[in-house]
Amino acid sequence: MTDLSRLSINQETIKQWSLPELVEGCGKAGIDKVGLWRAPVQEYGVERTARLLADAGISVTSLCRGGFFTALDPAERARALDDNRTAIDEAAALSTDTLVLVSGGLPAGSRDLHGARERIADALAELGPYARERGVRLAIEPLHPMFASDRCVVSTLAQALDIAERFPAEQVGVVVDTYHIWWDDQAPAQIVRAGRGGRIHSFQLADWITPLPAGVLVGRGQLGDGSVDFRAFREAVETTGFTGPIEVEIFNEDLWARDGAEVLAEVAARYLEHAC
Repeated sequence: MTDLSRLSINQETIKQWSLPELVEGCGKAGIDKVGLWRAPVQEYGVERTARLLADAGISVTSLCRGGFFTALDPAERARALDDNRTAIDEAAALSTDTLVLVSGGLPAGSRDLHGARERIADALAELGPYARERGVRLAIEPLHPMFASDRCVVSTLAQALDIAERFPAEQVGVVVDTYHIWWDDQAPAQIVRAGRGGRIHSFQLADWITPLPAGVLVGRGQLGDGSVDFRAFREAVETTGFTGPIEVEIFNEDLWARDGAEVLAEVAARYLEHAC
């Protein structure tokens, strides 16, 4: 198979490229979708980024990230909400309908997972209508449990859906990211649940490889190098009726040290081999 029409390249996968290089490289490779991150977009300029992509005919499948809703301090929570409103505005300016949320870990000294998850729901109650008015959906991304203490107290699709289902699907859904949920034997059933409710707002691929590096954040593997059955996940997601983009998001220092065009070609080839 040679169909790359659904493939989206997340900006962090080829972090060594600037935004113009990413746009040029994807154009040459026949890839017309990218996922973006806020920091490099802000550095380049949100409106300038939107023009660059529009001129190249490249669409944005997601913007990462919003979230970090779990603080106990009222002033800190207010700042987080303000920052998320800005993120929603940025997503709208980039013409993407999906803002990915990394919900936040436990506050310092806290062991109250339930309370932290409830504060996520409280934040979404405020942000959901604001996002809907701007044509943006909020997508809760469950992260692997190793990140529960410091980054995301939402560790499974079931937990993400328990929060998302309190709100209309056009406001809040979930991210199905193979790196974070491949280990969960309940994931297939939860994918069905998410699809039935129209809540699969993003589908992302990265492989699980071991040993994990120090810091673990940059431990995602190239497709096919690890333990994840990507084709099974794609088929499970598509069985629910999902036909949206398939975004490859890999944080890996070895990939970042290589030539960007070489990495992009390899990602495309591995996507065709392992996911299609």
